[in-house]
Amino acid sequence: MKAPAFDYVSVDSVSEAIAMRAAHGEDAIYLAGGHSVVPSLTLRLQAPSILIDISKIAELSGVELIDGWLRIGAMTRHVEVLKHPLIAKHAPLLAAAAPYVAHPAIRNRGTIGGSVALADPASEFPAMMLAIRAELEVVGPEGVRRIAADDFFQDIYETAMAPGEILRSILVPPLKEGTVFAFDELARRRGDYALVGAGLQLVVKEGVVKAADIALFSVGHTPTRARNAQAAVMGKQLDADAIAAAQSALSDDLDLSDEPQMPASIKLHLARVLLGRLLGKLGELT
Repeated sequence: MKAPAFDYVSVDSVSEAIAMRAAHGEDAIYLAGGHSVVPSLTLRLQAPSILIDISKIAELSGVELIDGWLRIGAMTRHVEVLKHPLIAKHAPLLAAAAPYVAHPAIRNRGTIGGSVALADPASEFPAMMLAIRAELEVVGPEGVRRIAADDFFQDIYETAMAPGEILRSILVPPLKEGTVFAFDELARRRGDYALVGAGLQLVVKEGVVKAADIALFSVGHTPTRARNAQAAVMGKQLDADAIAAAQSALSDDLDLSDEPQMPASIKLHLARVLLGRLLGKLGELT
């Protein structure tokens, strides 16, 4: 199949993009890296009258520290997330997840903002927004607002962004002393969508967990915070009993259903195995 005919315009500022979107309404689509938009056009899942290319907007780019928070521009490529020294230092969980995102050709072009805004529940970066407690800065006709990651992802491919809004940047809070992290996923082949994946960021002091963020992907309609698993390790050492309690708690965190190629019971088993491995790894570090 081929995409239906559409117009194309490249803009140089967010205000110009928003004005162009307002002029064309719902028939306009923003274009950034293109790795989700272009396939959807080819399959005719979308049929816009115009594509508004926002990839050259300077304010959507850049990685910098502002008042202790790490600001990652939405147009930051996956490969930059993998290699940027500020991200490695201040958001190491993102750097750990980046090598698992698809394949090198896609990482060279795809953007972290595009991944987060698409809100694919099987993608790595949306779930990592939960694990690092990021805030998403969006701008639209009504101005700028910040949305906590826990409030951002609402359903499959649905976010709290209003029509016409643009994700401008990802804001990462400062790491606390004693922060440890781990990421991994289970997939049939490296680069395939994960059967299940998880990212953990804990604060451990004197061997005891003082804060816990555990996020999973490919386990439902949205990236998922494992609140019960988090509670199971809070105030405890990461020993076998605490890890087993967290694994058991996943049954209350995940709302799984049978899939054509994966029964819910197997998906839950894989999630428990993966969580156990990651907590065990962090237990060895602390």
